[in-house]
Amino acid sequence: MSIFDAFLVSIQSVWLDSGFAAFTTGNLIMILVGFVLLYMAIGKEYEPLLLTPIAFGCIMANFPCTGFLEVMGVMKVINLGIQYEIFPPLIFLGVGAMTDFGPLIANPNTLFLGAAAQFGVFISLAGAMALGFTAQEASAIGIIGGADGPTAIYMASKMAPHLLGAIAVAAYSYMSLVPLIQPPIMQLCTTKKEREIKMSQLRTVTKFERLVFPVAAAIIISLLLPPVAALIGMLMLGNLFRESGVTDRLSDTAQNSLCNMVTIFLATGTGMTMNAHDFLTVDTLLIIGLGLLAFAGGTAAGLLLGKVMCRLSGWKINPLIGSAGVSAVPMAARVSQVVGQKANPSNFLLMHAMGPNVAGVIGTAVAAGTMLAMLAK
Repeated sequence: MSIFDAFLVSIQSVWLDSGFAAFTTGNLIMILVGFVLLYMAIGKEYEPLLLTPIAFGCIMANFPCTGFLEVMGVMKVINLGIQYEIFPPLIFLGVGAMTDFGPLIANPNTLFLGAAAQFGVFISLAGAMALGFTAQEASAIGIIGGADGPTAIYMASKMAPHLLGAIAVAAYSYMSLVPLIQPPIMQLCTTKKEREIKMSQLRTVTKFERLVFPVAAAIIISLLLPPVAALIGMLMLGNLFRESGVTDRLSDTAQNSLCNMVTIFLATGTGMTMNAHDFLTVDTLLIIGLGLLAFAGGTAAGLLLGKVMCRLSGWKINPLIGSAGVSAVPMAARVSQVVGQKANPSNFLLMHAMGPNVAGVIGTAVAAGTMLAMLAK
């Protein structure tokens, strides 16, 4: 064999072993999906801290022949962190450290608004089962309606790992699109008079109440629903770091360094599940549609209960805060503030909306725990 022939054989061998030789139309489509997500994250600034690593993970997942999830390495370890439910509880630790439970403690009635917003979860669950999904798959799809990415990933990893990519993308996409999706529903479900209602200032919450709440909530919910003890326990531990006054370093780490690191791993790992073979299916389209139904249904249910509470309180509660019952913290509360201020420039609903918003985080975890207790065998 001549040197030239040997050279051609070598080139052919390199080509056959390269990703180009195994590259498919599906891979191209998913890489384009990754570009769209990058545009949403960077160009439109929709949840950039989440969508940027998800988008890049999606692009990387569609490089053939990398062996990312077969060979032990950083990508495999990240995948195991999702598979073995390590990252979602750690995210909840950071969320707890960043969250002020004061508005919820000051107005416990907002717990009902957070609970009402979970109605969309069960609407979507019923719809998914009607479309032929199993009960386990339907429960994982339904939790998208809570607009809580970590809980959605937690549920999918337990109940429907093969649907993890589609469920996570739907959940985080709808979280990022809260300012676009919710206002039309809020306008439709409320009157101008209701949107103009000014709410009185919340009472001051004592430090004792702030310390008792996370401990009591962790004990009660974990004993009632053991499957979500990790999520609720870490959420309340993070809040205890925040409120104790003696663990500032731990609170700062949970809020910043740890939460940022885990977000990178969780979001990138989620994107890595979006390979063409698993993602480009009819089920993915159905999941995205059902997720939108769940999210819209949860928003509407929170608003409708808000209208009821408005009447029962003698027009002292602005029903707009009910839309914050979905657990997209704090974006949903900010949307309530923006819509309320458009109706009445002197309206300041943000802190009132944080009550149902925080209740929504707890409510979504409780809904997930309920379904896990009923279906996980």
